[in-house]
Amino acid sequence: MAFEGILLGMGNPLLDISAVVDEDFLKKYDIKLNNAILAEDKHLPMYEELSSKSNVEYIAGGATQNSIKVAQWILQIPGATGYMGCIGKDKFGEEMKKDCTQAGVNVHYYEDEATPTGTCAVCVVGGERSLIANLSAANCYKTEHLKRPENWALVEKAKYYYIAGFFLTVSPESIQLVAEHAAAKNKVFTMNLSAPFICEFFKDAQEKVLPYMDYVFGNETEARTFAKVHGWETENVEEIAVKISQWPKASGTHKRITVITQGADPVVVAEDGKVKLFPVIYLPKEKLVDTNGAGDAFVGGFLSQLVQEKPIEQCVRAGCYGSNVIIQRSGCTYPAKPNFS
Repeated sequence: MAFEGILLGMGNPLLDISAVVDEDFLKKYDIKLNNAILAEDKHLPMYEELSSKSNVEYIAGGATQNSIKVAQWILQIPGATGYMGCIGKDKFGEEMKKDCTQAGVNVHYYEDEATPTGTCAVCVVGGERSLIANLSAANCYKTEHLKRPENWALVEKAKYYYIAGFFLTVSPESIQLVAEHAAAKNKVFTMNLSAPFICEFFKDAQEKVLPYMDYVFGNETEARTFAKVHGWETENVEEIAVKISQWPKASGTHKRITVITQGADPVVVAEDGKVKLFPVIYLPKEKLVDTNGAGDAFVGGFLSQLVQEKPIEQCVRAGCYGSNVIIQRSGCTYPAKPNFS
């Protein structure tokens, strides 16, 4: 089957512990809305507190895993996608495995005996979300796992790769191995800026892999942070997208395309020094449930068409469709069947 294993993702598998909270909760744990951070000691009691809420939901998450699941959902071809990351040998890990396998994703997790499965606190206020990731086992991914024959076979088989920038905090070596393989075999390697803190504190790791990226995804906040970190004197998202697309490339086979989402504003696509803007699907405020996973779903939708070699317009349209579905539901979840055509 032509599409079997065509898309491979690697990242930090996290079980989302999602609940609606109030402003006091945000203040108590010093959390900003629309942010994504790694948990510090002060945040640790929060997971227990969220779990005790009556409206709490547990959803298999983690940025890359979300995108891969959405791509799989839109493709509707079992086993078209694969995913690797590290979980613990525990109840949450089993939940995650079950969830992803049911979704049709071919998961090859590395299981850490000693560390619990990673979790992500998703604090939702008025439809906006803040993410606080407690990586735990996700932080323990080892390159040895990737190199095992049965896992490297997934890399060999895939023609498209997607890795969220968050994985730079865990295993830059693994990313580099996949990126170099993609460049050597003329395959398509894609990544996401993922969060302002990645652009700031993992700048060197990000820069090392940037030449291999054929598609760079991000949102307007991440794009502006990237520009600031690199001393570009501009806040203009279109200019920044063009500059990222013109960053030198390790392999000349594919030109780089930058895709920046801006919430309700048009999607910016930079290619060949030019910018195209694509409107998103309008959603009235009262239909917005929760923005958690919106960016991941956009990437998943986009990739579902990219692997079918559809034009960029259709990739963006599928991306907008994916995020539009996700923000009307709690967490990165979706109905049984897509109605994208």
